[in-house]
Amino acid sequence: MDTAAATAATTDAAPAVPRAPRPQASGLGALRRTARRLYRRTAPWRAPRLDPYWTAAFFFVAYTLLTVCHFRSMGASSWDLGIFEQAIRHYAHFEAPIVDLKGPGANILGDHFSPILVVLAPFYRLFPSPVTLLIAQSLLFALSAIPVTRAAGRFLGRGRGLAIGLAYGMSWGVQKAVDFDFHEIAFALPLIAFALEAVLRGRWTAVVCWATPLPLVKEDLGVTAAAIGALALIRTRRASPLAIGLVACGITATAVTLGVIIPGFNGSGSYDYWSKLGADGGAVIPLGTALNTVLWILLPTTGLLALRSPLLLVALPTLGWRFLSHDPHYWGIDWHYNAVLMPVVFLALVDALPRAQVSARPWLRSYAHHLPAAALAAALALTTTLPLARLTDAATYDRPPAATAVEQLLDRIPDDATVESDIRPLSHLTGRTRVFWTGDTGGLAPDYIAVQLHDGNSPRQALTDAAKRHEKSTYVLLGSAADVAVFRKTSER
Repeated sequence: MDTAAATAATTDAAPAVPRAPRPQASGLGALRRTARRLYRRTAPWRAPRLDPYWTAAFFFVAYTLLTVCHFRSMGASSWDLGIFEQAIRHYAHFEAPIVDLKGPGANILGDHFSPILVVLAPFYRLFPSPVTLLIAQSLLFALSAIPVTRAAGRFLGRGRGLAIGLAYGMSWGVQKAVDFDFHEIAFALPLIAFALEAVLRGRWTAVVCWATPLPLVKEDLGVTAAAIGALALIRTRRASPLAIGLVACGITATAVTLGVIIPGFNGSGSYDYWSKLGADGGAVIPLGTALNTVLWILLPTTGLLALRSPLLLVALPTLGWRFLSHDPHYWGIDWHYNAVLMPVVFLALVDALPRAQVSARPWLRSYAHHLPAAALAAALALTTTLPLARLTDAATYDRPPAATAVEQLLDRIPDDATVESDIRPLSHLTGRTRVFWTGDTGGLAPDYIAVQLHDGNSPRQALTDAAKRHEKSTYVLLGSAADVAVFRKTSER
């Protein structure tokens, strides 16, 4: 055997040296690597430019859950949802916006001028339900968070911008409006927010485009549009034709609406709400109440720093008509009346913070530096007592048995029937019947009467009251469930 063969034989005969096993990765290490890969893959979705849109999406879901669950539990707080559904239902069928809840045959344009509601008509035609209006309102409110968050991020940085955007979405004024069923001011929030964002960025054509539709939302918002135009003049420090045109358009629109359009559609030939302005025959707002409302608008939201921005001038028209009124409902912090002020004060804060952060006063610089986080903390703290807190309660998502029973009772009323109703049942009937307000049927004896039994009243007592209102007709109890009773007309004399 030669040397090469011997070497080969020796090699073949040598035992194989076992390799050391690879150390197995620990479960924690594998999890970390997976997390890092996931983090890298989702990087495009976490880009700062998307923060405003994720913020809006979050609040859209939150607002929708809140308001739809509120509706399903039959927790209506006013008749406004029914009023607006009647108007939009007629728009959806290419008819005049008749709202029988405001009076038999009443045209809503003779009460408040809100033709912008026609935008919702195609969606209501596809999905004829009051829930359509509630979801649309949630979307509009959530959209207003986009310009607020975007402007805050642009001028304050990503972290503080997100804090301001979240504080705005959770602001008490917006939450109370979400909880108030539906109102036309839902359109005003995004229009005002986008217009003021354009003011901060110096985009004057965009300012005019966003502010010009405001008179179509409600008659008083023409003055707000004019205030935005005046703000543009202040910021540019020159006679801008666009800004002057916006001022003129806003004031003219309000004057024509109040003096011509609304009286033309109103049966009395006038604007009904003039009687609520001034002190004649009514109360004057107490100074303490006015101060309390102003502090609620400015302190927990902006720490009063919004007072350093001229954007706050846009809030004056709304505060003005409210405080000039002798109706106490307009003075306080309930209902939906403060919602249109929220984008104004938060964007005023965005405008004021950069200047305060370079102030010569150390205490002001420190205050401005910490204010976005403080505003978010205040919003979170207040939310524990506000409507969004209900989303943390499992019972919110369960429909109460009493609400189910009432809904089944109302389903016994046939479509297209005439119904006299008060607040709780009416928004569950306006989509398929002709509904009148209790005691205001214009002499018509309705086919059915749906009432909420207040103060322990029995169905028998409610039937007696109905008989007094319609002496020429006879009604019998169709059924009762929880605190709602329904009566059916059996004869008419």
